[in-house]
Amino acid sequence: MVYKQSVQSLFQPFSLKTLSLSNRIVMAPMTRSFSPEGVPGADVAAYYRRRAENGVSLIVTEGTVIDHPAATGDPNIPNFHGDAALDGWARVVKDVHAAGGKIMPQLWHVGITRRIRSEPNLEAPSISPSGIDLMGEKAGEPMTEEEIAKVVRAFADATAHAKKLGFDGVELHGAHGYLIDQFFWDKTNRRTDRYGGDLVRRTRFAVEIIEACRQSVGPDFPLVLRISQWKTGSYEAKLAKTPEELGQFLAPLVEAGVDMFDCSTRRFWEPEFPGSDLNLAGWTKKLTGKPTMTVGSVGLETEPYGQHEEHGLIDKLLERMDRGEFDLAAIGRAILADPEWAVKIREGRDNEIIPYTSDRLTELF
Repeated sequence: MVYKQSVQSLFQPFSLKTLSLSNRIVMAPMTRSFSPEGVPGADVAAYYRRRAENGVSLIVTEGTVIDHPAATGDPNIPNFHGDAALDGWARVVKDVHAAGGKIMPQLWHVGITRRIRSEPNLEAPSISPSGIDLMGEKAGEPMTEEEIAKVVRAFADATAHAKKLGFDGVELHGAHGYLIDQFFWDKTNRRTDRYGGDLVRRTRFAVEIIEACRQSVGPDFPLVLRISQWKTGSYEAKLAKTPEELGQFLAPLVEAGVDMFDCSTRRFWEPEFPGSDLNLAGWTKKLTGKPTMTVGSVGLETEPYGQHEEHGLIDKLLERMDRGEFDLAAIGRAILADPEWAVKIREGRDNEIIPYTSDRLTELF
């Protein structure tokens, strides 16, 4: 297709502390389960290197799990702890850097979304703020403060590993109804201690994680936090119902040490609040002054959640980038389908782009 807007806004440099990017295109994190026993192999390194070789400036890896027995219910999700897994990630970093790209791990604990008695640790109970699942049903016991402290330490240790391995920053997964987000959301956090209460008080768990991570790596290592309003299976959920509430929610996270927010939406072009066409990334940047990354169906020419209208999504993205609504664009399915997506966009070879289709999913890794 021919874009109405110049694509040059996607190919401007960007800097954040020690991170220097040649363009604004980010590979969004996408879970793959291709790391047997939690260890990323040479195929994982090749997968990421191929995207870096073809114009992706920053890669945020698939979710990688911290050192906690209930962090995942899938033995093929890559670990971010243990000598074998960390050696695997060292190879990934080396290959991506050799191809001219930058890379951050996404650090993850799935919390109560993990099925009870699932591998790799069958006997470990799943954990959550209040022992309540995303449907609001009783599913265990609330985390103790001792357990909270252990998880905070595990995130900090993983962040320290990332810096030691040569990663270019870290993204903490605080979205989509996983553990950090379970503390944010009033449906899953009904605690009455210092980790519960109103929206600001519910940020305390995340604040302690961010502060511990910052302490583990110093002031110059970039820390990114992924946030979302929606939750898995609860797409209409809202942490903040107004810009004022969003600002109150974000303030303690910024103060704790977040350098950039990865703002996950299902459709990046949709306004977050009535009365303004700013999306979640736009509002977050406006309220905090921090750089933001937008994500949500970028690069797809048909909207993938049950509707099939043509949207001219790249034009919509370029319009918003040109006016500075957000700083980076994270692209998932389009780059999954076509590792050369970025370079084809840059060179005007749009007619050569391989489109994403769900029936090709098993072929795309």
